[in-house]
Amino acid sequence: MKTKIITLLLLVNCLVSFACDLCKKNQPKGLEDITHGEGPEGNIDYIIMYSAIIIVGYTLIMSLKYLIKPKEKEDSHIKNLVLNENNTSS
Repeated sequence: MKTKIITLLLLVNCLVSFACDLCKKNQPKGLEDITHGEGPEGNIDYIIMYSAIIIVGYTLIMSLKYLIKPKEKEDSHIKNLVLNENNTSS
């Protein structure tokens, strides 16, 4: 029952998050039906938006890269320095 309620709430949230008819008409071509309110008004707004997309994409790629292969096998890695220090003091 709990999963049905959560699913219903998520579906309703998706329907509400789309733009209304007036906002669709006022949005620039390609961005209509995405959000309410005014869209980007000039070239600077597009530059800011695409720069943010590039930064977030790069951050996502690098975080996945270091989560999948963290390269902790190098002798200079901080983890190995701490482990080796604890082994020599025993």
